[in-house]
Amino acid sequence: MAFFLKLLLLLVVVFITSEAQQIRHSNISRGSSLTPTNSYWLSSSGLYAFGLYEQGNGYSVGIFLAGIPQKTVVWTANRDSSPVTGNVTLLFTTEGQLILQSEQGQESVANPSQPASSASMLDSGNFVLYDSNWQILWQSFDSPTDTLLPSQRLLTDKELISAVSESDHSTGIFRLKMQKDGNLVQYPVGTPNEAAYSYFTSWTDKKGDNVTLVFDVDGHLYLMNSTGSNMKNITDGGFPRENTTFLMRIDTDGLFRVYSHVLDQQNGSWSIEWLSSNDKCSPKGLCGLNGFCVTSGQDATCSCLPGFQVVDRGNWNSGCFTNFTAESCGNEHENPMTTIEEIPNTVWEDMSYSVQSLSGKEDCKQACLDDCNCEAAFYKDGNCGKQRLPLRYGRKQAGESNVALIKVYNTKLKSPIVERFAPKERSNRSFRRDILITSIVLVTFGSIMVVVSLVVLHKSRFWTYRKISAHKGHEVEFGGEVAPRSYSYEELEQMTDNFKEEIGRGSFGTVYKGTSLNSQQVVAVKRLGRLLEEGDIEFQNEMKAIGRTHHKNLVRLLGYCREESHRLLVYEYMANGSLADLLFREENQPCWDERRGIACGIASGILYLHEECETQIIHCDIKPQNILIDNNRCAKISDFGLAKLLMPDQTKTFTGIRGTRGYVAPEWHKRLPITVKADVYSFGIVLLEIICRRRNVVFDILEEEEAILEDWVYNCFQTGRLQKLVNDDEEIDKSQLERMVKVALWCVQEEPLLRPSMKKVLLMLEGVMEIPIPPIRNSFS
Repeated sequence: MAFFLKLLLLLVVVFITSEAQQIRHSNISRGSSLTPTNSYWLSSSGLYAFGLYEQGNGYSVGIFLAGIPQKTVVWTANRDSSPVTGNVTLLFTTEGQLILQSEQGQESVANPSQPASSASMLDSGNFVLYDSNWQILWQSFDSPTDTLLPSQRLLTDKELISAVSESDHSTGIFRLKMQKDGNLVQYPVGTPNEAAYSYFTSWTDKKGDNVTLVFDVDGHLYLMNSTGSNMKNITDGGFPRENTTFLMRIDTDGLFRVYSHVLDQQNGSWSIEWLSSNDKCSPKGLCGLNGFCVTSGQDATCSCLPGFQVVDRGNWNSGCFTNFTAESCGNEHENPMTTIEEIPNTVWEDMSYSVQSLSGKEDCKQACLDDCNCEAAFYKDGNCGKQRLPLRYGRKQAGESNVALIKVYNTKLKSPIVERFAPKERSNRSFRRDILITSIVLVTFGSIMVVVSLVVLHKSRFWTYRKISAHKGHEVEFGGEVAPRSYSYEELEQMTDNFKEEIGRGSFGTVYKGTSLNSQQVVAVKRLGRLLEEGDIEFQNEMKAIGRTHHKNLVRLLGYCREESHRLLVYEYMANGSLADLLFREENQPCWDERRGIACGIASGILYLHEECETQIIHCDIKPQNILIDNNRCAKISDFGLAKLLMPDQTKTFTGIRGTRGYVAPEWHKRLPITVKADVYSFGIVLLEIICRRRNVVFDILEEEEAILEDWVYNCFQTGRLQKLVNDDEEIDKSQLERMVKVALWCVQEEPLLRPSMKKVLLMLEGVMEIPIPPIRNSFS
């Protein structure tokens, strides 16, 4: 009997131990799934959770602290994808893939090198995928977003990027980079890794190889070299650990902080233990374009340049704009209503195109008034530097002798078209949101000598960091996180299986499906049929500029090859093909709401190219074949092979005809200077095709009056027959249809100055701006 009791006790102990081990490992097996009602997998302690969390009107996938009242998100998967709505399922498939399924499609959450056998949410806050031997295939700690958790490291050449806001965890505007040279540095997103753009540095360059940032369990933040030695303390650490957890995060204001939270406090909150700077104006770009930061006690406030107003008072990062549009370049001093206003004791990014030694500030003012290209000037220690708008990285600084001199125009001189596109009042709301839009179109022909002097001046004023790595010859070198990487032709042959699977073809090259050798990511490789007409140097510069763009409505350029005569581009792969495939085929055509979303997405992407990225880009070939569609039916602009980059002092360019017949703006054929309005025209044609789900020219199957889409649409608009443009069985809001048609007809105006900017286009499509009746074009019958 005693023997059986001992045996029973042993079995109970084994069972309990097995159960305890299972809880401790928090194993997740294949076939497991989550939904909004059963939304996450907990770590064994219950502190961390991996799964679905609410963001906006939908759900995102991430890691958050579930064991405290404030369910703080510390990691987000695919952070720039829109939150999914409707029926959502997070599934660890029987094939070992982690995917998110929704009405919008299917999206991969993690990309392990091979199918995973199991997964686990660890007590450290790390979510891990394992193979059958319990070897780690993928872990969230290797791909941090804006946060480090205790025991986590920021590896060499990796970076943290702030979120847009506390409620929107997509990519924000500040980054913390662990550089290969050993420096831990903060920059605005989209800038080179150069000292001129940094606003925090650890000053540890050349002090060690393979340096990592370590966040210890007691809140100690320090830099460790390859030998495991502590190179430098970022924080002193040693904060009380009992029943306390920590996190380090780069916040939306650009500073990074160490926080602590006492776990047994029911109404507790996060406490700041350390922050990277007490100067809240130090992050560059906090106040957006044409705004500057002012420190008031412990707080930072933003102000606009004289004559400017903030675009969105809830988001100063959006910057400031004026409603004045200078349509010509003349002698500004002849207009007595043009004045110069001063902003003393300010620091800005110096992008002067001309610097003169003058005897006083008044002479600098007059020099700017006499120069129609001068929109602002900086006067300091007898030097007067003339600049073009926009200004950026502005801040008030005590003891700074620099004076910003801003040219202010009489607002009564603004273009009539700006008045006609003024936002309408929302009387049914308790507040009025004023948005003043700028569309600065200046006729200026910057000479080569001005450009050269600008580059030389810029290089002479700033000491720059050593480049992240050397490259043979004179090739442009890019960091993987900032711009595209360089591939050898042999690598691309292997990735495409010797260019086996063709997925597209255009006038400039052929596109092949490929697979990245390291990450097994599916990519699209475009092999150019010939060199760009502008030559090899411009090819390199365009790849560098386009590679820095990062927007949810742009297909990302991942890499390139310029080896001997080979010129190839590597893009992210879009499984759903192009907008042309979606619109012009009978099956699976998008509904009205999807078409409206696609149109707004394209407009948002073009707006980014025109106004928001570092180098202004005219795409020059907007057409449905160059708009790709992802799994969520989100539109992404692709194919920058014809894109024209403008120098900082350019608003126009002269170049040979680029683009595709039917989408090319009239000014191309008239040999007139080309502006961003050429893209607006092409977008207008695409918008008409989106509305009507047909090509812009069809002669073989339609009546003559319907053959040319823009003529037919205008005729239907004039005669009040807009319903003819869409299928009778399609339920469409008539006011939305009229709005989209009116926007398209404004965009395809023959005179470029009559076309709205993409900013106005997007606001009109979203219903924010009133749309006047479009004028009759000469080409309409």
